Amino acid sequence: MSDFPTKARVVIIGGGVVGTSSLYHLAKAGWTDCVLLEKNELTAGSTWHAAGNVPTFSTSWAVMNMQRYSTELYARLGAEVDYPMNYHQTGSIRLAHSKERMQEFERAKGMGLQQGMNLEILTPDEVKERYPFIETHDIVGALYDPNDGDIDPAQLTQALAKGARDMGAKILRFCPATGVTQKDDDSWIVHTDKGDIECDYVVNAAGYYAQRVGEWFKPYGGRTVPMMVMSHQYLLSEEIPEIEAHTKATGKKLPLLRDVDVSYYLRQEKHGFNLGPYEPNCRAHWTDDSDPMPDDFSFQLWNDDLDRIEDIVTDAMERVPALGTAGLSRVINGPIPYAPDGLPLIGPMPGVKNAFEACVFTFGIAQGGGAGKVLAEWIVDGHTEWDMWSCDPRRYTDYTDHEYCVEKGMEVYGNEYAMHFPWHRWPAAPDRKLSPVHDKVKALGGVMGAYNGWERANWFAQPGDDTSEASTHTWGRSGPWEQRIKEECEAVRDHCGVLDLPGFSRFWVQGEGADEWLRGFVTGGLPKVGRMNLVYVADVRGRILTELSCIRLEENSFVLITAATAQWHDGELIRRSVPAGVTVRETTTERDCLIVAGPKSREILSGITDADLSMGWLTHQHATVAGKKAFLIRVSFTGELGWEIHAENEDMPAIYDAVLAGGAKPFGMWALNSLRLEKGYRAWKGDLSTDYTLFEGGLDRFVKLDKPQDFPGKAALMNEAQQGSKKRFVTLVVDAGDCDAPYMSTLWHDGKIVGETTSGGWGYRVGASVALGMLRTDLAVPGTEVEVEIYGERRRAVVQPDAPLWDPENERLRA
Repeated sequence: MSDFPTKARVVIIGGGVVGTSSLYHLAKAGWTDCVLLEKNELTAGSTWHAAGNVPTFSTSWAVMNMQRYSTELYARLGAEVDYPMNYHQTGSIRLAHSKERMQEFERAKGMGLQQGMNLEILTPDEVKERYPFIETHDIVGALYDPNDGDIDPAQLTQALAKGARDMGAKILRFCPATGVTQKDDDSWIVHTDKGDIECDYVVNAAGYYAQRVGEWFKPYGGRTVPMMVMSHQYLLSEEIPEIEAHTKATGKKLPLLRDVDVSYYLRQEKHGFNLGPYEPNCRAHWTDDSDPMPDDFSFQLWNDDLDRIEDIVTDAMERVPALGTAGLSRVINGPIPYAPDGLPLIGPMPGVKNAFEACVFTFGIAQGGGAGKVLAEWIVDGHTEWDMWSCDPRRYTDYTDHEYCVEKGMEVYGNEYAMHFPWHRWPAAPDRKLSPVHDKVKALGGVMGAYNGWERANWFAQPGDDTSEASTHTWGRSGPWEQRIKEECEAVRDHCGVLDLPGFSRFWVQGEGADEWLRGFVTGGLPKVGRMNLVYVADVRGRILTELSCIRLEENSFVLITAATAQWHDGELIRRSVPAGVTVRETTTERDCLIVAGPKSREILSGITDADLSMGWLTHQHATVAGKKAFLIRVSFTGELGWEIHAENEDMPAIYDAVLAGGAKPFGMWALNSLRLEKGYRAWKGDLSTDYTLFEGGLDRFVKLDKPQDFPGKAALMNEAQQGSKKRFVTLVVDAGDCDAPYMSTLWHDGKIVGETTSGGWGYRVGASVALGMLRTDLAVPGTEVEVEIYGERRRAVVQPDAPLWDPENERLRA
């Protein structure tokens, strides 16, 4: 091939909608010397057989942003690149059979309004007006999305490809990548059957082959891509005269219908229907040696398996009787990749420099436009417009083995439209990482949750408490856990509580120059030897990348502790920025941690430790506890007098037993969440995210603009200090009803949207519903009244002074 490109800035492996969208957006950003490799024809993976639905609905802020952008792009793309496209924005109707489903819809409507989308809530009569063929007797309402609809996946992919080519990017069809080699300067050679291509960056956009492609990166620090493949069927009916007549009379197609409580979509396809079920009785493929993944499944399908979906088809025919009058013209049964949480992998490839992932898209057509934008931003700018943690490949670590991925993928598929209640734990694939006192915690009544795979108690049930899954199917505060959380918070307030907290991410950084590196890495100052403080890392925009507890052991020896979920994110951030001569050793899995907090904590600990418990707040020391070596930090996320006890795994059972024997009451993560809200303590990737700058986040005291080091984001923060911030972090006390404010609840003032919550819950010490959030700066004044929209209800809320609600002077912490 005389025109075969031997050099490129970026090579994208995979020619589906996500790969071509990524190429298109890179070219739009000015990176036109990029190449896409496709082993067959474009669309040859999940794209070609996709149904082509384009919803915006999501209860994930990032995913809704991504899908909203896709609808906006697709509406203009055909004209923009001069390529004919069939894109029908018919609108969609999501049916609700319960109050809880309507609450979910109300929440999505509020989020959509904030993103500029006009979602509507419909009554059953209004549903009938817009969809005359439907039976509405057992529904309570619906959500209408005017931007939803369907698009031809092949035309979309070809339009993106044409746009990219017209700007100078190259697409090589029938040119499979066969491997990669990383050079000493961290650039790449991508091998193909037709020659090698040298490039700066490589992207795995290989769809359901992404795991196979991912194996090529293991020698360079990679891991097995966490994914599996599901069989998804949809049915095409023969044409129906009544549908044809309706279309001719109205000049438009019916809205796309979703009965999410039954679990299917129903779309007008020409003058018939396309019915797509997500059945609980689902089927995974390519999971073991008896069903191996073929080398090439391009443009192939599996045989029909209609028995699996018979009940759902019957229900759909009862909902829309016209469907039952038509015969079946075709069944499509093809592969769709699933990550364990059903969300795609977009962003830096974990552990591998200059490599990215844009793969495992379950809803690739709906998300493809936004995904290309996000991926291009990651590569070109090093950051994305929206915080994309929910899709970041680093959200998973080393617990996502094959069995886990298959079990979770099947669970997600079988519950594709299920509500994600705040108290509910999806039960598949538990117990991936256990603390050394896990069995003791369970025996005490611990009802567990998973945090980066680590099992932690959410609350402690007493005999007779309802711990069934069914009990958690509520958005409300009330449930069998409510009284127990209250008791746990009161124990920490009045006596002493103990929380087993495995999985803290710990990085021991030491070596000549470690102190100077840290000063240029974080936005604020460093603690003195023997002390600790919080430090923050910003991106170049001054937005919040992460929060770390910084413990100074010696002049050039530090321990950095961060959230369990941040393990790979922050580990990568630290390791890639330390200079030569500074070492990083991770001790995340070698140690466990207990939080011991409450006014009696000193008294309880004094009987079992030789530590100096008179040392002040934010100090640390080595000591023995219950005769075992331990490291005590005088700090408490609860806002009470307390310590963190860090110890080797084998020593923690004796320490835990001794703390319990001293009278401490076990408490869980949900109590901890209540306690931290009352103190205004921020949670990572909720209150602390790249959607906000440090100044917007109210973290001014952790920014030292006068220090000589040019830390990331300094220039942007200096500019913001001069220009002022558009939003400010606030604590709100809410006149809530049965529900507290979830993440991204809309804030209103004088009929206008003026901000959003970042977290919320009930404060059992202050006896009020508390929300943390971001509010327009002119309104972020103590005493200002706003409204918080909680599942469709606007509830009065009052801005509080810039101090903790509980113990504002921190007297209890410092006791």
